[in-house]
Amino acid sequence: MKLKVVDHCRGVGVIVTTVALVSGLAMPVSGHFQLLYTEEAALNGGQATDLLLLFTHPAHGGPNMDMGVPEAFYVVSQRGEEAEPVTTDLIEYLEPITWTGETGSSQAYEASLPRAVTRSLGDYVFVLQPAPYYEGGEDKYIQQFTKMMMNIGGVPGNWADPVGLPTEILPLDKPYANWTGGVFRGVVLSSGRPVPNAELEVEYINHAPDLAGHSFATDPDVVLPQGSFGTMSIKTNALGEFTIGLPKAGWWGICALAVGPDTEHEGKPLSQDAVIWVQVKDIQ
Repeated sequence: MKLKVVDHCRGVGVIVTTVALVSGLAMPVSGHFQLLYTEEAALNGGQATDLLLLFTHPAHGGPNMDMGVPEAFYVVSQRGEEAEPVTTDLIEYLEPITWTGETGSSQAYEASLPRAVTRSLGDYVFVLQPAPYYEGGEDKYIQQFTKMMMNIGGVPGNWADPVGLPTEILPLDKPYANWTGGVFRGVVLSSGRPVPNAELEVEYINHAPDLAGHSFATDPDVVLPQGSFGTMSIKTNALGEFTIGLPKAGWWGICALAVGPDTEHEGKPLSQDAVIWVQVKDIQ
């Protein structure tokens, strides 16, 4: 007898035997997350910035999936709350890379942005619209609209404003200014409207990305006590809102599953997800 265990965050179907389940063998199930990563989100001054675009399982440091050419990649910046936001296309800065993991290599992207892109004070909302990814184990496509926010000099700007994606997570707290032990709140939107009872999954980047070496650190930052701690699941309330705790410094990803308006791509089911990344700092 065989039992098919399906990862609820866009995982590959895994076939395990009943004997393996009874014997207690660990079968980790971790979520797919579109990374839009940089080392520091809150900077005191403008500087050149390196970004990593990788489709992976961050809590476990892989396996990693091949990315297609992104459909859109840009930043919306605002120099203070009274200024008009400015959108800058970043596609020209993308370079394909090979990301190496324990289970093999995968196609990813990096972007080395010159200081001119982030030289002014204020908020920078980086937005990635990846190409749909075909998940063969579930015979469907996944597209994760992803946001990551940086700030220069502590001057607030457009961090709380929607950018008009088909689906997105609207932060109710600054994603770049969070202390360990605090909370982060947000609202899941689809076509600009809140999504009640949406399923969200939360993961911690548990293996430090080596941007120069194009690989994750081998040793995890945290030893997971059990598989369900890798991908934590919550739901939005009737207003589409959620709150998560922030127990450890680092980067946390939040993914709202299948909340986008489009449900089909090339004749197969499509899950349009919304992802946001939150950086947390220890109080020194």
